[in-house]
Amino acid sequence: QLHRCIDFITYFSGDTEVQPIDEATVSPPVNPEEHEIVRKKILDSQYRCFEKMNRDPPYNKSGLHCSRNWDGWLCWDDTPGGTYTSQNCPNYFVDFDPTEKATKYCGEDGQWFRHPDTNRTWSNYTLCNENTNAKLKSAYILFYMAIVGHALSIASLLISLAIFFYFRSLSCQRITLHKNLFCSYVLNSALTIIYLVGVVNKPEVVSKNPVGCKVLHFFHMYMLGCNYFWMLCEGIYLHTLIVVAVFAEEQHLHWYYLLGWGFPLVPASIHAVARKKYFDDNCWMSVETHLLYAVHGPIVAALLVNLFFLLNIIRVLVTKLRDTHRAESNMYMKAVRATLILVPLLGIQFVIFPWRPENRLAGEVYEYIMHILMHYQGLLVATIFCFFNGEVQAALKRQWMQYKTQWGQRRKDHCSMRSTSYTATSISEVPAFMYHHDCNSEHLNGLTLV
Repeated sequence: QLHRCIDFITYFSGDTEVQPIDEATVSPPVNPEEHEIVRKKILDSQYRCFEKMNRDPPYNKSGLHCSRNWDGWLCWDDTPGGTYTSQNCPNYFVDFDPTEKATKYCGEDGQWFRHPDTNRTWSNYTLCNENTNAKLKSAYILFYMAIVGHALSIASLLISLAIFFYFRSLSCQRITLHKNLFCSYVLNSALTIIYLVGVVNKPEVVSKNPVGCKVLHFFHMYMLGCNYFWMLCEGIYLHTLIVVAVFAEEQHLHWYYLLGWGFPLVPASIHAVARKKYFDDNCWMSVETHLLYAVHGPIVAALLVNLFFLLNIIRVLVTKLRDTHRAESNMYMKAVRATLILVPLLGIQFVIFPWRPENRLAGEVYEYIMHILMHYQGLLVATIFCFFNGEVQAALKRQWMQYKTQWGQRRKDHCSMRSTSYTATSISEVPAFMYHHDCNSEHLNGLTLV
């Protein structure tokens, strides 16, 4: 449901006016508490605007210009005559999209454009809520895509973990790393679902801004880092095994635990402290801050380092192990291929994140692609590292053949017992010429029929 504040703030200056909204687009008034929050946001923006106007130096370019101005919602700088100026829409109202642009025109006479109906200075906020309904529908689709993606990820990862723990033949250090990687994805997906359902989908929780939602956000950032640093551990392990230790059998895994579970606490903690001090928005939901690079930066670094390790591994396998250790080389090459596929695939959203298309249709396509890459990662990891793993497939086939053999043997024994029981009953109750076959027609009471 859309909400909109339709009561304009009474302190607006007399020579300014915001764009009137068509009555068909007006939603029910917000409650007094939300109205007060909106009013406080606008007051804060107005205060910052007046500070900025007093602090900025005077306009020093030639030609006519429109003077800096606070229009009641946004702050506008000095603008040359005959030009448009624009900035992102304000985030005061629920149905305003901050990614859209508000515009203001400075006439060639050095005066801000005046609306012909009111003859008062006017700013164009049309785009701020023009596509609200379509964007709300798209937002709900993306929301449920994320829920479904993380639910599928949790299910597939739990199945993979059950397989790894059940088959003792799969127990090795590389599978141990897989288990930790899968656990990090399970925890991340679970926290993401809780955050989406319990915070993002609850405006009343966001407006109250409890400490719990920020703590949840901290652990969400921490588990996100754990995902990619355990992926780095996979790359380091293979690099050490193949390039450094030359197929050494064992490595000390405590360093991997420290890197995978311990190090991500550092960027997550830095982000939390910086967010609290410099950008303390409600539940830390906003992505319009460079402080997120405190978490995303180390993730990108881990991806680049991992990619370097994997390319170096491939170089060694191709140049030095072509004719020697062929079996081991093929086995390690499969593991490298799996990791090499996942590294760029799972980290692409952090690489192309800054280049979101400006076009609305292209932007929507971008959002869908990013959501698939971000929220279906666990499913991709489980599929490539477990379900497509040759060792896992071989273990499952052996277990299935063993089950079929045991089931067939039990059925055969059961049929044999039934045959013996039936024969004994037949001998005691019916004449010999009434004998007939049961289950095993080749044998009857121990005698072969010709």
